[in-house]
Order: sequence, then structure tokens, then C-alpha cells
Amino acid sequence: MKFNINTPEGTRDRLFAECQERRQVQAKLTRLFRQRGFLEVSTPETEFYDLFARSGSAIPQERMIKVGDPSGKFCVMRPDSTTPIARVAATKLKAVAMPQRLYYDQTVYRANPAHNGGSREIPQCGVELIGAKGKKADVEIIVTAIDALRCCGAPKFHVELGHAGYFRELAGRLELENSAVEEIRALIEGKNFAALKDFLEPYRGNPACAALEQLSRLFGGVEVLGQAEKLAGKTPAVDYLSELYDELSAAGYGPYIRFDLGMVHQIDYYTGVVFRGYVEGAGDAVLSGGRYDNLVGVFGREAQATGFAVDVDAVARTLPEMVLPVLRTVVHYEPGYLAQALEAVDGRPAGTCELSPCRTLESSLNLARDKGAEMVLVLDKDGERTVRV
Repeated sequence: MKFNINTPEGTRDRLFAECQERRQVQAKLTRLFRQRGFLEVSTPETEFYDLFARSGSAIPQERMIKVGDPSGKFCVMRPDSTTPIARVAATKLKAVAMPQRLYYDQTVYRANPAHNGGSREIPQCGVELIGAKGKKADVEIIVTAIDALRCCGAPKFHVELGHAGYFRELAGRLELENSAVEEIRALIEGKNFAALKDFLEPYRGNPACAALEQLSRLFGGVEVLGQAEKLAGKTPAVDYLSELYDELSAAGYGPYIRFDLGMVHQIDYYTGVVFRGYVEGAGDAVLSGGRYDNLVGVFGREAQATGFAVDVDAVARTLPEMVLPVLRTVVHYEPGYLAQALEAVDGRPAGTCELSPCRTLESSLNLARDKGAEMVLVLDKDGERTVRV
């Protein structure tokens, strides 16, 4: 039987510059998070499936990667970081005063439909602000999200704000069954305009119907909030988004903000403002987050919370391609000169100098030629000298 040396679908090897680009983004994000007072936590790569089923996770079951466990219980590879961190905040950190500012730098794992080209391994950096409610907490998280993209050096980008309460209020005016509400939600999220119009036909007499039908199109600048008010009148959700915008604009963040009132994903999970970040050159959102006030309480400690996650690889792909350092010097050293050889390597810019493992100078010269180096630094009983290749 022929051995398969390919990687499983949805996974791949990353080499050289791509690895450095990822590490650079991670370093910049985690530095920002620490500067803002967030402390790092890490959770297991495998968790019991019950943890996510119980919490009403934002990740559908079919996108979770199932694994076995010696206990016989059903486990999954960590599909998101927020739910496990909520568990930690409610249990391991139960004695720690609120609010808790937590950050993470870890990979999440998600199954994708066959042959769709999506990754099963998604490195994420994110923050969770647990035990903080109200506008000031939401503003802090949104500006941290904007600064996260800015500190990475992302080119043109913006953050779109929505509110889970807006859709709930409109759907509530139609007095629909839960299954019907979920069907409308799916049509709006998928921007399936024709099917949505047909579904809402029996409710034409209700003013909320027009707003729901236009919800998929309510995205853009701050003028979107005025359009929403004309369609459905004043609503707490739109008023709140307007207040957030005023606060963000006063702090100089207004140019980065747009709105999408059709952002109705996972309305059972999110409870307030939701947002996504988009960078020029990326095909989808590179950042997502929002308020989730009911999650921590599932694990025994009531606490309102908000946060976001950044897709590290997606951001890295939008940045200018990193140029790797060029090897210029190979160090050939005789026995007893290792310390001087290491000093020579460590004293030069990273990646421009390396030790030769060869026994003879001739072999070290051949190695330098093969690797495109300019010279060989020789360290032996005669002292230190360079030989041009």
C-alpha cells in the first residue's frame, strides 16, 4: 500500500516567510492586549462536546471536529475560544474580581464542507472582557478591535457594527414562532432577497415587515441608522448604535466605522452589539465579536461579557510580503573554537550568518557556495580570517 505523504484536507504546511508573518501578527496583537491590561489564558485543544452544546455555541455542531476520549465521552477539537474561557472565568477564576480582562493566542479547529478550500486550523488572537456591562465596555472592545487591525499594519480596513436586538425587536412585532424567526434570520444572513420577500408576503400589513425585508440592504455609513428609523421608527438597538458611534467619533475612530443591520448571525448567542472587521485584500471578515451576556452564567457565575477574535492568517495574508534575510556568512570553526563561532553568529543580524557543520574548510566552502553565501569566516589556531566564496 502506497504511503500518503499529503496533509489532510483543510490543513497545510507553512514555510519560512509565512511562519514569520504569522508570528509577527501574533506578537503585535498580544503586545497590544497586554498594554490594555488583558492577561493571557490558555485552554485545552480538546473539550467535551457537552460544553458547547450546553452553552448554545456560535459554532454549529456540523462544523465541530469530533475526537475520541478514553472516558468514552464525546469530545471535539476546540471550535472556538470564547466558550472555554467563559468556563474558566466561572470556575477557575471564580474568586477573581470582575471585570476580568483575558486574552488568548491559540488555534481553533473547524470542519468545512468537502473540497471548499477552507482551513480546519485557524490561529486566533482575541480578548474577552468579562463582568463588564454597558456602553463604556462595548466602546472599549470596539476600539481595541480597531487598534488590533491598525497595529498589525493592515491596509484599508473598517469595522461593521450591528445589534442582535434590532432583529429580535422586528421579528417580535410579527409574533412569529421560533422556527419562523430562525428561517427569516437565515434568509437575511444569506442575503436571499427573493425568498425573504416571499416568506414575508402574509405579513404585509405589519410595519415591521418592510424593515425586515430591507434589513439585508441596511449596510453602509452612519446614514443607515437614519434609514432604519424611517422604516421601523425609533428602536432601542438603533439608538444604542447611534450613541456608540457618537462616542467612537469623538475619540477619532469614526472613519473606521460602518454599519450592517442585517448582521443577524447566531442571535441566540449574541445579546447586544455585534461587529466584524474587514481588510482590503481579504475575501471575508478577518475579525468578529460582540456582546454575549448569557454565556458565563451557563457555567454557574452570572457575568455580562463582550469580546472579539482575530483570524491571524487572514490578516497576515493582507500585509506586504515579508522578505527573508539573506545568508551572507558561513562560520567554519575548528574544535575548541565553538564559543567564538557562536559569538560571531549571534553578533550578526538574524538569518545572515550560520555555523558550518562540516569537518574540513573545503567542505564549508562548498556549503557556502551551495547556499549562496558571500564568505566563510574561519576560526582556528591561526586566529580569525574570512575567505571569499
